[in-house]
Amino acid sequence: QVQLVESGGGSVQLGGSLRLSCVASGMFFRIVAMGWYRQAPGKERELVATITSAESTNYAEYVKGRFTISSDNAKNTVYLQMNSLKPEDTAVYYCHGRLSHYDYWGQGTQVTVSS
Repeated sequence: QVQLVESGGGSVQLGGSLRLSCVASGMFFRIVAMGWYRQAPGKERELVATITSAESTNYAEYVKGRFTISSDNAKNTVYLQMNSLKPEDTAVYYCHGRLSHYDYWGQGTQVTVSS
């Protein structure tokens, strides 16, 4: 059974930083891509950033220059370094993985930014 487990969420003040981690475990052939999405109350889930196995990255406009996605393929782990956090970044952050031919989601981790 494949699982994605996130960690690193929490509460910070405006301008603070957090680092999220997501580990993929279980039986799968290869990681095609991993990424982070977020969902704020009353809003749809939206893309934050993605990274392929070749380490090609893609960012949503609203996080460019503030967030950095990276991966450690040997550890099947993806990270999201979030700097200069704003209250509008408050959301549940979900890890997504395209592993072999299937899509998987983590359970989500809450990020709260106060002003």
